[in-house]
Amino acid sequence: MIHRVQQMAYLDNPPWHGIGTRLERHQSLDVWAKQAGMNWKVLEAPVQFQEKVGDGTPLITFPEKKVLYRSDSKAALSVVSKRYNVVQPREILEFYRDLTEVAGFELETAGVLKGGRKCWALARTNQSAVIRGNDEVRGYLLLATACDGTLATVAKFTSVRVVCSNTLEVAIQGSGHGVKVPHSTSFDAQAVKAELGFALSSWDQFMYQMKQLSGRKMSSKEAEQFIHGVFDPDGGIEYEPTNFRAMKSVLNLFEGQGRGSELSSSKGTAFGLLNSVTEFVDHERRARNTDFRMDSAWFGPGAQLKGKALDLALGLLA
Repeated sequence: MIHRVQQMAYLDNPPWHGIGTRLERHQSLDVWAKQAGMNWKVLEAPVQFQEKVGDGTPLITFPEKKVLYRSDSKAALSVVSKRYNVVQPREILEFYRDLTEVAGFELETAGVLKGGRKCWALARTNQSAVIRGNDEVRGYLLLATACDGTLATVAKFTSVRVVCSNTLEVAIQGSGHGVKVPHSTSFDAQAVKAELGFALSSWDQFMYQMKQLSGRKMSSKEAEQFIHGVFDPDGGIEYEPTNFRAMKSVLNLFEGQGRGSELSSSKGTAFGLLNSVTEFVDHERRARNTDFRMDSAWFGPGAQLKGKALDLALGLLA
């Protein structure tokens, strides 16, 4: 189970990754913690060793490092610096308490990855817009952390296109792509919220750009050049099994195989081409399992690829 999504919970329809336990609306954070597999703590212990295993010599403590492990199963999670500040799974959920009680946000999914090494929660904001016709895009706030040194605590806005559940990060004015709190410092939820600002202008600007992209027609040649630019190995993004197969898959999605590709907002447009990349990353890309797909799409190479596609798409509007 260490390399699979151990547990998660969601509201209403299954999320784009299609797994988890469905909850009724208006559940307490205690229920969310239990059903999302986040009702445990990360504990610490000193790193110790023997010169020779089983020879009866006393254990020697290595003071510069500490072991992090789960309070429920006692399973080891990682070895980190003694200065490493842990963010508990429950803290991720508590971050949303005032947002759900006062600001009208609603938790929609939460859970753990890689045996508890990463955990996240995703809440729907009050923001949504329609590109053209019935092509709706909704705003969400994602908070995630890790206890193995692979991820800072990250808070960022993301969008979900309803027709296909494609996800795309929203750039926050003044904060770039969200807020990152390194584990060398303490996590201050209120400070993170203040830095995010929850500015409607960031969402409004993002949706303005998406509507512009939906009006930007793309010829077949332009589409091929765009896809080549996204997957260009000189861009520093490694993608397997080969860039050629990935590029072909994205082109097929754009030319009619993608979900929502026949909508007026997408057919033959830069918005449709961008969504072909996001659909490939979120749904089509080969992955060992859902755990790796989610991790990549939100935090790893998949997220980088979607960000590169967004930058190139916006460049078409210049």
